[in-house]
Amino acid sequence: MDLEAQIKVESSQAAKYSREANLAFGAKNFAQGKALMKQAVEAGRRCQSLIQQYNQGNTTPARDGI
Repeated sequence: MDLEAQIKVESSQAAKYSREANLAFGAKNFAQGKALMKQAVEAGRRCQSLIQQYNQGNTTPARDGI
């Protein structure tokens, strides 16, 4: 799987876990909400790492005069 696809998967997972955590918090299920939010944070961190890898691989040196 290429980096772009991995980024999409991780960002989708982070958003999904976050939504589920908010629903759990709203239902006063704090233990489940906390666990889901932890998963959201972890997925977000993996996504950030993948974005950094992607940006490092897709940088082109700036040309003078352009």
